Amino acid sequence: MTDRRDPDLFDPPPAPDQPGETAHRLIGLEPDNLLAFLALLGLLRALEAARPDWRPRAQWDPDHPPLRPVLTLATPATQADIAQAAAEGCGVLAADHRFEGHTDVTFDQQTARALLDEATNTQTRGRAALLGAVFSDGAVKDDGKVAAAPLVAMFGQGHQHFLTRLSDVPKGVLPKSLAKKKKKPLDLNHPDRLAAALFAPWTRQDETDGFRWDPEEDRRYALRYRDPSKDAGRTEHGANRLAAVGLAALPGAAVERRGQIHFLTLGTELAPGRGGRAVTWPIWARPASLATIQALLGHPALAAATPPAETLRRLGVIGIHRARRIAVGKYFNFTRAEAL
Repeated sequence: MTDRRDPDLFDPPPAPDQPGETAHRLIGLEPDNLLAFLALLGLLRALEAARPDWRPRAQWDPDHPPLRPVLTLATPATQADIAQAAAEGCGVLAADHRFEGHTDVTFDQQTARALLDEATNTQTRGRAALLGAVFSDGAVKDDGKVAAAPLVAMFGQGHQHFLTRLSDVPKGVLPKSLAKKKKKPLDLNHPDRLAAALFAPWTRQDETDGFRWDPEEDRRYALRYRDPSKDAGRTEHGANRLAAVGLAALPGAAVERRGQIHFLTLGTELAPGRGGRAVTWPIWARPASLATIQALLGHPALAAATPPAETLRRLGVIGIHRARRIAVGKYFNFTRAEAL
């Protein structure tokens, strides 16, 4: 039976205080969940921003089922230390998450160009990287609006606004619906929320906003006891916060596919079906930096319908996972990834 606890009364359990270690198994990050993979990228970005001397690396551990990633550090740290550093890093990176009043990627080429020009002229590269992972002024649809990245799964349907959430989630801004009914403010930026997403199985007890990256957000009428439109879904806020800052690790470009210009980012490709897109990520068994993971995501072998095993082996890749973006009514969702 699902534990529907009120977060006002039950805060996330604190990370256990254990001796500092240089290797930490990330129990919460499942290999076939797109949200979990993006959270892994976000964790590395956040730690690089807050504790660069830790030299954070990640690898997958195939020898101890179930398959999970392992975070390795140059300096011993506890789980509480890692959660604290990640929270600080998210706070630093969240400053780049501003979109000049735009709530969705539904603007024209001129507006896109102005946003990108402004970001390029700032002192931080993070804002330009973030915008470059969401849209390009070089990819414009027939209606004159820019094409959004494949990971953009909402455009205002059901009052779900992607850029609003991408701005608010990293900063810990309460959704309006939640702010109205809570008597005391929730601290969505508390490090324990990140610890819960990283070091324990997800319970999805948070009434906060997500990005439809979690396969569990695909909540259809079939086989459900309640009408899903009236049964508000819950999320793992710490995972969404990390994933939001991880998005900037996936730069995109305008590319030609099937005789048209599309905007695709690292690890993404077109797929069959209305709005169909595929998101592919590797499973690797040696410690890799964020830059190394980005290089793997950009390798042509990952985009192949049947990735060449020998090429992947030489790259140190032991597996490939591929999720699909699918249209469910007026919404987009992402499937559980298939192991190729």
